[in-house]
Amino acid sequence: MFGSRRRREREALLQAGFPDDWHRLCAERFPWVAGLDDDQRLRWERRTHEMVLDTFWEAARDFEVTDEMALTVAAQAQLLVLEQPDGSLSAVRAVVLHPTTIVVEGEHSQVDGLVSDDPTPILGEAVEHGPLLFAWDEVLHDVEHPEVGRNVVLHECAHVLDQLDGVFDGTPPITDPELARDWVRACTSAYEAVVEGTDPGVVDPYGGVNPGEFLAVATEAFFCEPHALHRAHPDLADVLGRYYGLDPRRWTRA
Repeated sequence: MFGSRRRREREALLQAGFPDDWHRLCAERFPWVAGLDDDQRLRWERRTHEMVLDTFWEAARDFEVTDEMALTVAAQAQLLVLEQPDGSLSAVRAVVLHPTTIVVEGEHSQVDGLVSDDPTPILGEAVEHGPLLFAWDEVLHDVEHPEVGRNVVLHECAHVLDQLDGVFDGTPPITDPELARDWVRACTSAYEAVVEGTDPGVVDPYGGVNPGEFLAVATEAFFCEPHALHRAHPDLADVLGRYYGLDPRRWTRA
């Protein structure tokens, strides 16, 4: 009885669509909304709305999560998977927002074979089989300063896609054999350039930590600095475009 009522209320909200203040907020914060065609925009709005309603939004350190914060995170996450199958981010059941930089305590490892117990400041984290963690001030900074070429929401959601096959290796599940072959070749070449220090600087050097982090920072560059990435690594930009099904150059100035 109670579950049925909740489902009816949820469906009524989805049928009503974005509230006016959500439309205004997205138009102000995300210039790429204007670059979506009608079908893309309706699909993006629906999926974003579903993520806001269906995700457990949790605040850390006496922080308060508002609809504005949930919408800001969900809108960017759903842009990433706009041309992916519905439910590509269904593994994300919860999002934890911290007011500022998160400090990880205890034993942890970012590079295979190297373990540290030093306190480590992080801006976001995709916990395997767990929630997404974000520092809200970083999420907001990335939205307000896209020219920096960094986006913690896209970064961590790329990790989620990478791990859909249970392996954190910089290669999400790809069913097209030709794309899979081109992906390995292009990503390997660009990854090696980052590791060797010969990359022109478009891909963040942090991508040299391991292939998983490379995919995350390459995804940031693809969406935030698409023109520069196409110039520096045309093959990498090509396979990312084929995988994500988008070309951010359409809505981003050179």
